[in-house]
Formats: sequence, structure tokens, C-alpha cells
Amino acid sequence: MCCSVASRKGSAELPLSKEIGVGRLAIQVNCQGDGTIEVSVEPVGLSFPLECVEQEVSSTYNEIILKRARSEGSVRVEAPSGVRWALTAEQ
Repeated sequence: MCCSVASRKGSAELPLSKEIGVGRLAIQVNCQGDGTIEVSVEPVGLSFPLECVEQEVSSTYNEIILKRARSEGSVRVEAPSGVRWALTAEQ
């Protein structure tokens, strides 16, 4: 299970490439621009904000340990249109 987006603006829903298994799920997000992005992983229930600023790259790394597998899932990013972001999810 892995998805990666190199550089994007605005909101997006990214389907995960295969089942979400038991164990560590890690999400790395970088952003630049004025505003806050919200990242959520469904159906896991992991969600977090990241405050983005102009002329600087903001980043965060979050991980969760899953005790049961999910057959499918997605990562949703809600971002203002002027914020550029990149994301990597891996397990």
C-alpha cells in the first residue's frame, strides 16, 4: 500500500493502491503557500491539519499502528487552491 503525489494544488482524494494491512501506516506531507491543509485517511480515522506558509516549506510526519486490516481506503487532502502540497503514504 503506497501512494505518492509529488506536487499538487487544491483538494484531492487519493485511492490507496491495495489493502491497508496490519502494522504501521505512515503519512509524510509537505506544503507551501498561505493556508491550512487537512489530511485524513479513511476508513482508518487518522486526520491532522498542517499550517502552510508562503516562501517556506512546512512538513509533518504522522504514523499510526493498525491492529486490523482494511480492504480499501483513501487519503483525502483538503487544501486552499493557492497551497502547493506533496504527500507520501506507506506501510
